[in-house]
Amino acid sequence: MVQDRAAAAVSEARQWARLMALAEIGGFAAGEDFGVNRPCLSVGDRAARRLMIGWAEAIGCSVSVDAAANLFFRREGRDPSLAPVLTGSHMDSQPEGGRFDGIWGVVAGLEALTALHDAGVVTRRAVELVAWTNEEGGRFRPGCTGSMPWAGHTALAAFAEVLDPDGIRYGDALAEQLALEADIPRRGLGAKGGITPHAYVEAHIEQGPILEAEGVDIGVVSGIQGSRWFTVTLSGATAHAGTAPLRGRLDAVQDMVRAVVALNALTADPSDTLRFTVARVEVSPNTSNSVANRVRFTIDLRHPDAAVLRAKGDAIEGVIRGAVTGCAVSIEENFHAMPVVFDPLVTGAVAASAAAEGLRQRALPSGAFHDAQFVVPVCPTGMIFVPSRGGISHNPAEYSSPAQLAAGARVLVRTLVTLAG
Repeated sequence: MVQDRAAAAVSEARQWARLMALAEIGGFAAGEDFGVNRPCLSVGDRAARRLMIGWAEAIGCSVSVDAAANLFFRREGRDPSLAPVLTGSHMDSQPEGGRFDGIWGVVAGLEALTALHDAGVVTRRAVELVAWTNEEGGRFRPGCTGSMPWAGHTALAAFAEVLDPDGIRYGDALAEQLALEADIPRRGLGAKGGITPHAYVEAHIEQGPILEAEGVDIGVVSGIQGSRWFTVTLSGATAHAGTAPLRGRLDAVQDMVRAVVALNALTADPSDTLRFTVARVEVSPNTSNSVANRVRFTIDLRHPDAAVLRAKGDAIEGVIRGAVTGCAVSIEENFHAMPVVFDPLVTGAVAASAAAEGLRQRALPSGAFHDAQFVVPVCPTGMIFVPSRGGISHNPAEYSSPAQLAAGARVLVRTLVTLAG
């Protein structure tokens, strides 16, 4: 079988070496672990992209970039009139991230293209690999600012005024990136460029503990739970910590505590399905002997049921306003993505590919969002998960073994051959 030839050409050592070479770009030691800090649209991001371009061109792939700086590698098929099959993920990391989140999906896609090249397999449809821009949202919030405009979910211009922690506009960083990649052929953005894929499949580490705990090799991802992100600002008044009576204070920190307690009650879920997180807190003036006059904090709300996600998210503002005692309240929703279910065309191909490899598999949803979430309305979409040690991610301790990643790459290349014909 053609799929057998392609899968046999996957090189565990080559894929691992490429991953480790990319990890050096933005890499840092973290005790016994090795972390990566590679923000999107940065010097490190551009260096990683150039490394990928060199590897892809060496096997005859063409390279192009769109207006959102999404980077594409194309291996031609026998019939150029047919829509391509697309695979990919992202290359940016969290500020204290690991070596595998996102980037493995891009490297696995390149390994699949390399295996097709080495095995002499030419598919009927072209196979394309994409490195999406800014999936993480670690530098510019929200994430997925490459895949959202590509899919028509949000206009690219909507992100132009977003600032990073240093006050740099997203629009300026994007313009700089595109100017420095002016030597790369430009393609249209998504369907506007006349390029609607036949199907999309994304390989990723699980970022959760299920596969490892159950001794399963491959996760056939059934869908992705929905997400809503909010930024809450509480504005009070600064006062002296030693002299201002408690009764008259407009203490933003105390009101934040009241708000979070009330939100914990709103989001309490005996089934432990709903995910509610307050992860970023900014306090002003942030001194030890002054009452805080302003607190800004983030809310990350997730659930696989759209009705629950809407109801709980819509209730957040009222709950906060009802909990605070004196501060002014401002709430902004920064990001939303409703739950999605993946297409049987892709999930079936992934399941069949894992079975052909003799790998243990199970269906499971994704708790984290991915670029694949926004591709769903465009074409049949699915994902492949491999186990991650301890379910740890967004952390230097993040780890999947060379053998686990090679198994995932073999499933990926089989799936691509199945979908591309």
